[in-house]
Amino acid sequence: MGIAAKEPGRRMRIVRRAGLRIAQQGERPATRGRAPGQPLRWRMVTAWPRRTPGPGVAAERLAAAVTAMSGGRLRVEVVAAGEGHGPLDVLSLVGSGRAELGHATPHYWSSREPLLDVFSGVPFGLTAEEHAGWLAYGGGQAFWTKACAPLGVVPFLAGSSGPQAGGWFRKRILRPEDFRGLKIRIAGLGAGVLKRLGAVPVMLPPGRLRSALQSGEIDAAEWVGPWNDVALGLDSVAKLYYLPAFHELAAALELTVNVHALASLPDDLAEIVRQAAAAAAHTTLAEFSYRNARAFPALGQRGVEVLSFPDAVVDALARESEAALSAVAASSALAGDTVASLRRFRDEAARYGRACLGRGLAMRERALIR
Repeated sequence: MGIAAKEPGRRMRIVRRAGLRIAQQGERPATRGRAPGQPLRWRMVTAWPRRTPGPGVAAERLAAAVTAMSGGRLRVEVVAAGEGHGPLDVLSLVGSGRAELGHATPHYWSSREPLLDVFSGVPFGLTAEEHAGWLAYGGGQAFWTKACAPLGVVPFLAGSSGPQAGGWFRKRILRPEDFRGLKIRIAGLGAGVLKRLGAVPVMLPPGRLRSALQSGEIDAAEWVGPWNDVALGLDSVAKLYYLPAFHELAAALELTVNVHALASLPDDLAEIVRQAAAAAAHTTLAEFSYRNARAFPALGQRGVEVLSFPDAVVDALARESEAALSAVAASSALAGDTVASLRRFRDEAARYGRACLGRGLAMRERALIR
């Protein structure tokens, strides 16, 4: 398992020692030149266009928090997707030191390290709260840090969308065979699962989803949930909306920090970066939870039919999801240890969830319909 992660206070010390060792081996820290007494100026590159509801705004809020919490000693400038870089350039920019910070989601980098899919969230996986618990207390953060070390970055949880939607479809999904030949915008492990069932996953940025659905370039699209999906206008070009997603019971957002830049910070500023990410994780999930609940009732008024995947479809998705997760586990020893840890905690969380949250929601439903 490697480094234990049961002591959250140790994680920053572990990360900073690792970064310091790398910096001492002759690598130059990725910090901007400055005169003594002048503030540090860092850049945060994001995978989202500026002011994108949800993730884009969350990134800007996080940058402002670091600046404010440091009293201006560490000033963070946001450079959004489309302002000189594309959404999938974030990791290379931060890892190379051309930017000190990045804001994205881990599964965007799975082509470089398949294990990173796991840290966004897995099909039929953990809730946002459970995922945060596994990272902080179940060893997940240590695995994540180790997976990112060869990429030159240190990762921190910076938010979650909570339960996502399964997506917008032009035709009903009544049986597993209905995925055959279906061109669908989907990312992460979910894309691999649907590919196993014969679908054709297509990766498109959010700004292209509406036009791609309208033109027939794709047959279906998943993005986030009611709040963000309606903001993109997806309800105007497709009327069948599947809830919830099978592949993202929660989808994590990340703050990545260049390892040399982090190692070069004074202890108090390094702690501010970590605490700002932790605060953003809480605030971002709170906003998604509130705004999705508020946006949901309007779907019916827009002529949207809200559906769920039939049991036979769920069974097929579950079977292929475990196969996809096993393929990730087989990719390396680290991946095998990480997936084993995740599965153990998922089983524990599911037992508790059935007894507590599941029953609690059923009780609330009964109370509200009386």
